[in-house]
Amino acid sequence: MRLVIIDFHTHVFPPQVGENRPEYVRRDPTFAEMYGRVRAKIATAEDLLHSMDGAGVDLSVALGFAWRDHDDCVRHNDYLLEAAEKSGGRIVPFCTVNMQAGERAVNEVERCARGGARGLGELRPDSQGWLLNGEAGEALANLAARHNLVLLFHVTEPAGHEYPGKRGLRLESFYRFVAGAGDLAVVGAHLAGGLPLYAPMPAVRNALSGLFADTAALRYLYEPSVLIGVAQALGPDRLLFGSDYPLVEQSAAIEEIRASGLDAAAQQSVLGGSAGRVLGFT
Repeated sequence: MRLVIIDFHTHVFPPQVGENRPEYVRRDPTFAEMYGRVRAKIATAEDLLHSMDGAGVDLSVALGFAWRDHDDCVRHNDYLLEAAEKSGGRIVPFCTVNMQAGERAVNEVERCARGGARGLGELRPDSQGWLLNGEAGEALANLAARHNLVLLFHVTEPAGHEYPGKRGLRLESFYRFVAGAGDLAVVGAHLAGGLPLYAPMPAVRNALSGLFADTAALRYLYEPSVLIGVAQALGPDRLLFGSDYPLVEQSAAIEEIRASGLDAAAQQSVLGGSAGRVLGFT
């Protein structure tokens, strides 16, 4: 049977964002940091589908951007939900929200859940000005549990080089949230800021029962061999292939997994098996 490949971490924007980049740079500091340079790639859903065809990717999770303005979140979510519907199920929408918007944020999450969203992400509480380890984070967890949504966070590595968009959520804050999240499925982007490498500590391992980690932008952060250590510490069933398209081409990211040293069974789990279970497809 052919391996189903699921990319758990891609980014698409409504066409007007790319067409009016300077306006969005002016009004959103996080967007300006990450996409202020003209060479920073901005992709649409059509671009993503074309990439998937070329790379042999069956499904892609399309993530929203952590806009500060609530209305920007709503517009992005409208696009993600529409793109997913038009794709015939190949694009899986993860909508975006700023919990600082209070009741409007709650209503937006509920709207997105009704519209077919399977999760929320890529969430950046620190960038948006709300506390994950506070009332807003508790409200988010309750919403995710009520609507069976997966939560995907950008997690900041506490060490290493600086890069645009590195800040987003401190590792300590993420760990505290995951430890108290119960049965929620929580995904930490970019190997969860390195948190799985602490899993050999018994107290940490027991707190990470709901944690999954994606491999997005692996080449820019770690040596490929790190996946063997993470798979041993956390389990390959909790590692999710993510490319961070369009930052990294999907075909190249797949080859990195295949060249990582993981055995065939682990590769199959990482490239799609684990994601299918997280998303409820298998």
